Amino acid sequence: MQRSLPPRRWLVRGVALLLVLSLLAPAAGAALGVGGDSADSPSELGPGTIDQPADNATIVGIQGYHFQGQGNRKKPARVVSADGNGTTNWVYEDALGARWFYDVDPLPNGNLLVVSTNPDGTTVYELNRDNRERVWQETLPYHDTHDIDVYNETHLAIANMRQWNESCECSNDRVVLYDRTEGEVDWEWTFRNHYPNGTDGGFAKDWTHVNDVEVIRDGEELLLSPRNFDQVIAVNITTKEITERLGEDGDHSTLYEQHNPDWLTTEDGDPTILVADSENDRVIEYTKNDDGEWEHVWSAGSSASLSWPRDADRLPNGNTMIVDSMNHRVIEITPEGEIVWEYFATWAPYDAERIGTGDESNGPTMRDLGVSGHTAVYGSAGGLSATFSSWLAASAQGTAVEGPVTEFAGLWGRLVPWFQPAWLGSWEFAGVVGAALLLVGWGVAEGFRERARIADGVRSLRERAGRL
Repeated sequence: MQRSLPPRRWLVRGVALLLVLSLLAPAAGAALGVGGDSADSPSELGPGTIDQPADNATIVGIQGYHFQGQGNRKKPARVVSADGNGTTNWVYEDALGARWFYDVDPLPNGNLLVVSTNPDGTTVYELNRDNRERVWQETLPYHDTHDIDVYNETHLAIANMRQWNESCECSNDRVVLYDRTEGEVDWEWTFRNHYPNGTDGGFAKDWTHVNDVEVIRDGEELLLSPRNFDQVIAVNITTKEITERLGEDGDHSTLYEQHNPDWLTTEDGDPTILVADSENDRVIEYTKNDDGEWEHVWSAGSSASLSWPRDADRLPNGNTMIVDSMNHRVIEITPEGEIVWEYFATWAPYDAERIGTGDESNGPTMRDLGVSGHTAVYGSAGGLSATFSSWLAASAQGTAVEGPVTEFAGLWGRLVPWFQPAWLGSWEFAGVVGAALLLVGWGVAEGFRERARIADGVRSLRERAGRL
């Protein structure tokens, strides 16, 4: 007697179940420490590609992860030093209870200016690089400060974001010069005095997200980065006028929520800005042309190779050092985009500086090097498929769906790591999300198939309720 085949719907259910289990298997293995990323891998530090060893140490400020004031021991905030071959020299975790580390600047005496924040405010201090002792420190009632620069021997320049004024329901976001000797602010520049109140959709508690301040033009001006306004500006300290502006609110083709712009000049004296164009997953360089317009000279990277870069420094050798935040690494690339130095620096590095090259960028412009156009970034020890988002973006290159897939991959790469558990890798977490979506689709399909029976059951329950 010939056995009858199971109904088609049971075959479909069996296939769906196998798909769900196969998508969940890597995550289960990671949870048990079998295959995939180990539980400790998100906290690892160390070298990737090292084709051109650096001449000196690289200092990295690592933001780390926390939620409602509680840090994650597998996604720690710290400052680290890596030698020329990408070997970790030392790791510094602040005893003051820092929840984030942001800007880390080399000082002329060899020490570091470190910016850290906690729920009570901002602490900035000079850190001895040899023994990791604090030489001096200032604790300020400013929340989530990303950047503080030395203005002169007595003053600090501070990007003071998230200053909400309850009395007028408006933003007091500003940049200040803080006199350390007197312990007071003696100069300030407030954004709402120079921008329409409706900029970026109107006042909010994080209106400007001004994340960078740099002293330029021999101390006469400050270069500022109001991230949420999609632009970089220069402000004259004496007149308080905006003297330079690159980008404009909502113009995402020029800049899209950028970080850490650097000011350079060509050999002919033309102003140049190198900036991490974060939400566009690239670094980009603009130079002013003879008509006084900012011209795109060079850019590197896309969602296939970078994920939310937040710092870019031009080195004296013409290479560019990039903090690739959500790929948790610092890379040095040639003008042609080849990675020649790579250091994995989890979790979410924010700033990196090469000792011996000064604060910020200290190298030639791309115009002086005779380089122009856009280049891909390649040569990582992890390869382009190191993360799910970079693999997805790379797979879509040259296809009809390149635009939307690349945009989705960039969004995934920037946002998902903040929610993904520390013990899961990128691919394992993508599998969990895929399994969840498949289960939801399966449930919807089953509900549609059984809709008549479900409707009968609902009517029966209503009739019973009516008789009670």
